[in-house]
Amino acid sequence: MERILVSSCLAGRPVRYDGAAKPVSGGPFERWRAEGRLVPFCPEVSGGLPVPRPAAEIVGGDGGDVLDGTARVVTGGADVTGEFLRGARLALEAAQRSGARLALLKEGSPSCGGHRVYDGTFTGASVPGSGVTTALLRRSGIHVFTEDELDALQALLNDLEN
Repeated sequence: MERILVSSCLAGRPVRYDGAAKPVSGGPFERWRAEGRLVPFCPEVSGGLPVPRPAAEIVGGDGGDVLDGTARVVTGGADVTGEFLRGARLALEAAQRSGARLALLKEGSPSCGGHRVYDGTFTGASVPGSGVTTALLRRSGIHVFTEDELDALQALLNDLEN
């Protein structure tokens, strides 16, 4: 049975920067939960950041650039790049330990964004790119999906299990 690393906030845990969750419900998500496929993980909390915490954004690129050392993750007043890198490594270890080749992560997050992240100006503007954890997982061969791509995740799950 394929396992799916999932952002804890999507699994209903209040771990976001604002102390909230963004739970996904219904459809395939609830079936995956019932089947025991989900491996909840929050890279930001695991990396050492508290809940709640100041909002963070990537300055100078996206998650791949953070991995390459050419961009950083900041809050209004602190550099939290180290915590984001630590959390990404721990997420990869959790995926590998559980055998997860798939991940379902929160779009827009500086850790988990799959297609867009905020642009580092703290104005609410976003740019194409991925978060730090997503970039590391993808570089390691793990297929990453966002909460808007449940059907695509299910299709790949079907292919992997048939």
